[in-house]
Amino acid sequence: MKTLKPTDAIVILTGAGISKESGLETFRDADGTWARHRIEDVATPEAFARDPALVHDFYNARRQSMLNPNVQPNAAHTALARLEREWPGPVLLVTQNIDDLHERAGSTALIHMHGEMLKARCEDCTVIEPWQSDLALDTACPSCRRAGGMRPHVVWFGEIPLEMDRIVAALAECALFISIGTSGNVYPAANFVREARWAAGAHTVELNLEPSMGATDFDEARHGPATVVVPAFVEELLTSVLRGQPKVGSSG
Repeated sequence: MKTLKPTDAIVILTGAGISKESGLETFRDADGTWARHRIEDVATPEAFARDPALVHDFYNARRQSMLNPNVQPNAAHTALARLEREWPGPVLLVTQNIDDLHERAGSTALIHMHGEMLKARCEDCTVIEPWQSDLALDTACPSCRRAGGMRPHVVWFGEIPLEMDRIVAALAECALFISIGTSGNVYPAANFVREARWAAGAHTVELNLEPSMGATDFDEARHGPATVVVPAFVEELLTSVLRGQPKVGSSG
C-alpha cells in the first residue's frame, strides 16, 4: 500500500454490519429488515403520504429496539473512536447507520448520511429534535406546535443522503478509505471507494464479514466479524504509522 503519514486524512464508511454484533439487525441479510417489510410500504416519502400510521409503527418499533439497554457499542465502535482520538491527521467517520452507537463509543467527527433514528423532524417548520418516544399522526411539533408533520429524521429511498458535499470533499482529500460492514449495493455509498481511489489516489480497505458487492474495487480486504477485524486493523495502523513498525498492507 502507499506509505501513510500521521498527518494524512482518513475517511471511514460504516454500514449495518458493524452494529449487528451489538444486537441490531441488518437490512439486506436473508433474515434482515427488508426480508420482512417491503421498502415501498415503509421507507419512501410516498409510503408516508399513503399510510403514515404504518410508517410510524415501523419506525417506532425500530426506535425502541435501539433503546434496548442490551444494545451497546461493541469493540469495533470503540476501535474507531480510538482511531479518531489517536490519529494526528483528520479522521471522518461516515455512517449509513441510523443508530447512535458510534456516538456512545466516543466518535465525534461523524456524519449520519442516512439520518438518525433518535431524532424527529417537522415537515412544517423543518426543526430537528432529539426523540426517544413514539411518533403518531397527532404528535405535535415542539417548535411550531402543529400536529401531523412530525416524521423520523431518516433518509428514505428516493431522498438525497445528508451532507453529501462534505463527504465528497473529504473523499477527494483522503489518503486512506476504509469500508466496514457494508453490502456494497446501496448508492451513493457504494461508489465512495471509487471516488477515493480516483480523486485522491487513496489506499482502500474493506473490513467486512464477507466480500461485498464491490469487493474488487478495494486494494486490500480483511474478512471476519467486525469486533475482530476492526480492532486488529486499527491497532496495526496505529502501530505501523505512529510507532514505525511494519506497515499496514503487508498481509490480506
